[in-house]
Amino acid sequence: MNYHETLDYLFSRLPMYQRIGKAAYKADLATTIALDEYFGHPHRQFRSVHVAGTNGKGSVSHMLAAVLQEAGYKAGLYTSPHLKDFRERIKINGKAAQEDYVVDFVDRHRGIFESLSPSFFEMTVAMAFDYFAKEKIDIAIVETGMGGRLDSTNIITPILSVITNIGLDHLEFLGNTLPQIAREKAGIIKRRVPVVIGELHHETRNVFTGVAEDNNAPISFASEIYKCAFALQTVDGLQSFNIRGKGRLIYENLESDLLGFYQQKNVITCLQAMDILNNSGIDISMGNIYSGLRNAAEKTGLLGRWQIIGENPRIICDTAHNPEGISAVLGQIRATPYENLHMVIGFVNDKDTSQIIKLLPADAKYYFTQASVPRALDSEILMEAAIAAGLQGCAFTRVPDALAAAKNAADKNDLIFVGGSTFVVADALP
Repeated sequence: MNYHETLDYLFSRLPMYQRIGKAAYKADLATTIALDEYFGHPHRQFRSVHVAGTNGKGSVSHMLAAVLQEAGYKAGLYTSPHLKDFRERIKINGKAAQEDYVVDFVDRHRGIFESLSPSFFEMTVAMAFDYFAKEKIDIAIVETGMGGRLDSTNIITPILSVITNIGLDHLEFLGNTLPQIAREKAGIIKRRVPVVIGELHHETRNVFTGVAEDNNAPISFASEIYKCAFALQTVDGLQSFNIRGKGRLIYENLESDLLGFYQQKNVITCLQAMDILNNSGIDISMGNIYSGLRNAAEKTGLLGRWQIIGENPRIICDTAHNPEGISAVLGQIRATPYENLHMVIGFVNDKDTSQIIKLLPADAKYYFTQASVPRALDSEILMEAAIAAGLQGCAFTRVPDALAAAKNAADKNDLIFVGGSTFVVADALP
């Protein structure tokens, strides 16, 4: 099989949550553990940082990887889902795994996959850890998929655990309240391994401190240690932060090519994680932090976070897909100059979209659409629900058609936003 035939085999053979939803979810680690034993526990051959959270875990993971790469480490990065190419999930120093490796890995181990019938995510975790071990990386940044406790990545014992924040998402799997979801995410906390919590929330603090105490794990809350004094957009298209800590300015004009306002929270989480890593034998200078964050997206290939994909009119996409994430993005849209707002929006069919629809601005023109995955919510159904909530627009069965219609209707000083689902963004990216 060539690379594309290999991917077709994987997508058709292995259940993939991003494509089919709940049917791909496994509430135990039995298959992951069996695969890990088969491959000889490759994750034990490198150090790792484990990152979980409802929002921000992808950005924080890429920030950490960029800084570690800048510090001279051979840094692996495992994230999900991918937007354009499967190999985005598995990178070393910003370079995706080779196509030949993916083909060879699947070909050599096809028997165990057909015997154990792992999910797509379980197979990908095994592939990533095997690849990192064979490439002799120094350290891996490992992002969880959905939760934490039962996530396939949770077989690792990292040198640091990071939980960015807790929000109401994936309720059917993780729980209906913030404390319930926090407890699932807290499942990545390991005995005597430091843990950084990004955002402090009164409903979840006791959950994290309790699990940390049970595991003798030193815990810190980044938002109690660092504060973003202000952030602004620079003339050369970057975002600049002034970060205070311990009553003084510590990072002045700390720049990043990640432009979302919400990155203020993620930068603070990253900085606290760097402090802990520096105390764990990882040598990171302030210069490494400045240079790594300034080029985080460029170094790691991060896509879909307040990403500008067109001008005149300006077109921006973002993968935010739950109420907390969408709220943050809408706040930035309100702060962005434009004459008219056009929203290319689509969702998945197993998410409660009613709360998100209530958040959407009534004065925008909408292009309701659906991504090219089985989980996509039918655009006509979305349009009916949105119109009932007072929004106006038309339905399109393909994201490229919806985006083309928005471009045709927009003037050069208008703003087009593309989002609602990771998969809508994936279909919109060039």
